[in-house]
Amino acid sequence: MAEPTVQKTHPEAAGSDVPHDAIRGEFPILQRRPGESPLVFLDSAASTQQPTAVIEAVADYHRQSHANIHRAVYRLSQTATRLYEDARIAVARLLNAAEPAECLFTRGTTESINLVAATWGRANLRPGDEIILSALEHHSNIVPWQMAAQATGARIRVIPINAAGELLLDDYHRLLSPRTRLVAVNHVSNALGTINPVREIIDAAHAAGALALIDGAQWIAHGPTDVQALDADFYAFSGHKLYGPTGIGVLYGKRRLLEAMPPYQGGGDMIERVTFEQTTYAALPNRFEAGTPNISGAVGLAAAIRWVQQIGFARIAAHEQDLLDHATERLRQIPGLRLVGTAQRKSGVLSFLLTDPPMAPLDIGTRLDLRGICIRTGHHCCQPLMQRLGIGGTARASLAIYNDRQDVDRLAEALADMAAQARRGASTASTGTDDTAATAFPTASAESPQAAADDLAEELALLPDWPMRHQYLIDLGEQLPTMPEALKTAANTVHGCQSTVHLAARRQPGAEERIEFLADSDANIVRGLIALLQRIYSGQRADAILAFDIDGFFARIELAGNLSLSRRNGLAAMVQRLRQLAASVVE
Repeated sequence: MAEPTVQKTHPEAAGSDVPHDAIRGEFPILQRRPGESPLVFLDSAASTQQPTAVIEAVADYHRQSHANIHRAVYRLSQTATRLYEDARIAVARLLNAAEPAECLFTRGTTESINLVAATWGRANLRPGDEIILSALEHHSNIVPWQMAAQATGARIRVIPINAAGELLLDDYHRLLSPRTRLVAVNHVSNALGTINPVREIIDAAHAAGALALIDGAQWIAHGPTDVQALDADFYAFSGHKLYGPTGIGVLYGKRRLLEAMPPYQGGGDMIERVTFEQTTYAALPNRFEAGTPNISGAVGLAAAIRWVQQIGFARIAAHEQDLLDHATERLRQIPGLRLVGTAQRKSGVLSFLLTDPPMAPLDIGTRLDLRGICIRTGHHCCQPLMQRLGIGGTARASLAIYNDRQDVDRLAEALADMAAQARRGASTASTGTDDTAATAFPTASAESPQAAADDLAEELALLPDWPMRHQYLIDLGEQLPTMPEALKTAANTVHGCQSTVHLAARRQPGAEERIEFLADSDANIVRGLIALLQRIYSGQRADAILAFDIDGFFARIELAGNLSLSRRNGLAAMVQRLRQLAASVVE
C-alpha cells in the first residue's frame, strides 16, 4: 500500500475565539481546590500540564481500544494500529514532513538525538571529522555526540555566545570547514529562552557539506514548525513539552538519510525476515521502532496536537509574548534581581538570580513552593552553559498558554517580598570574623544517633504538614554557623546536589572513636539538612554511626518523599562521606 502523503503547507490554525479563562479551565490540575490558592505553574519548559482532551484521549484508549499493534488480525488490534498510525500522520502534518514515514516515534528528544548519534553518527563519522554544537545546548544534545566522537575519533567544536545568551554567528561560520559533518543545535535554549536562527544555521551547514539536526523540544509548543521550509535533516521533539504525555517523542529525518542508517535497536516489528544466519529489516518507519511502542502515548500526543492547532500558534505566540514582556518588566523592578539571558529574540523563559543579598536558586525555588508557585532551579541540564556564564545555576520561570498575568504578578510579588526579607536579615546579621566559637566542631546532642533522631522526629511531628516542615528546615539552615572559608576546599566538596556543599569531618580530639563534622552550603534548605545530620551524627561513636538506620529515619519523618532528587542525592552523598570516615575508624 502506498504511503499516505501530507499537505505541503503548514496547517496553521486561524486560532479560536475561546476566552483565555476557558482555555485555562481545560487543565484540571490548575483548578482551585477548596481552601487553596490556585496553583501557579511556571515550569512548562520542563513539562507542560495536560488538558482534559489529552487526558481523556489516553483514558479512552485504555478503556476501549487497547491492544498490541501491526501484527494481529482481530479488529481491536486493527483499531489500535489505526490510532497509532493516525498519530504519526498528525505529527507529519504538524511538522509539514513530506510523508509520515519520515516521523519516528521515540521516548522523547533525548532518545531521538541518541538514535541519530548511535546510528548515523557511528556509521558516518571518521577520525578528524567535526561535530558543531553550541554553548546553549542541553546535555541531551552534548553527551550523545561525545559518545559518538569517542567511538569514531571525531571531535566536537562549540559555537560561543555573547553576554546576552545569543550565538555568535560569525564565529559559527568560521568553525565550518570541509571537516564538518554535522551541526546540532537547539531551536530554543531551555535555560535562557534564546530563539536561535535555525534556518541560517542549517543553510550554512549545508553550504559546508554538513547535515543539521535541530533540537526542537523548547520550540514545538510555541510556534509553527515546517521542516521542509527549514530544510532540517533531523528534527526532534518531546510530547510532554507539547501538552502531551511523557515517554513519547518524535524524530523527523529525511527519507534518504533514514534509509541509509542502520537500525538503532533489534527485536520485534523492526524486521522483515529473521533466520539465525541473517535478518532483513522492515521499511520505514518500523525499522527504527523495535518492540511494542508507547501506543497510548502516541494517542495522547495526537490529541495534544489537535488541541494546540485548535487554539492556533498565532494566538499562543501573542499570548506568551505579552506574558514575557509583562514578566520581564515586573522582575526588572525588583531590587537585587538579575535576569540571566537577555537575547533580543526570546521564548517565554525567564532565568534569574537574587544577588543583593545573594540567595541560592534552590532556596528561591523552595520558598516559592511554600507559596504555591512552581519554578525550576539549578543548572537546567546545561552545565557547560552555566560555566560559560560563571554561575552554578539559576531560578527559571517558564510560560505556557495556560498562564496569565495573575501568575506573573504572584511570582513577582513573592520574589520582591523574599528579596526584602533577605535584605532585612542581612542588615541585622552579625558581621564578625571567624573565631574559635565559629570554628568549633559540634559535639553530640544526645547519647546516641537513635536518641537524637527520636528527638528530631518528635519535633517534626508537632508540625502538621510538609510546607511547615520545609520552613522548619529553612529556619534551621539560617541558624547554622557559617563554615570557615579555609575549610571550603576542593577536597571537602560534596558532589551530587544542586547547591554548593562542603563537609569537613574528623576524629574528635581525645576520643579517637568519635566523629565530628562541619558542613555548609549556599542554600539554606541544604543547610537545614546539614543541621539535621549534625544533631544525629556529630560527636557520636563511629560504630554507632555505622549501626544507625539513617534511611529508616528519613522514611519515618517522610523526608525522602518531600525532597527533590538532587537534594536527596546531596544528602546521600553527605551521609556516605560520614559513614566512610566512620568505617575507617572502626577498621
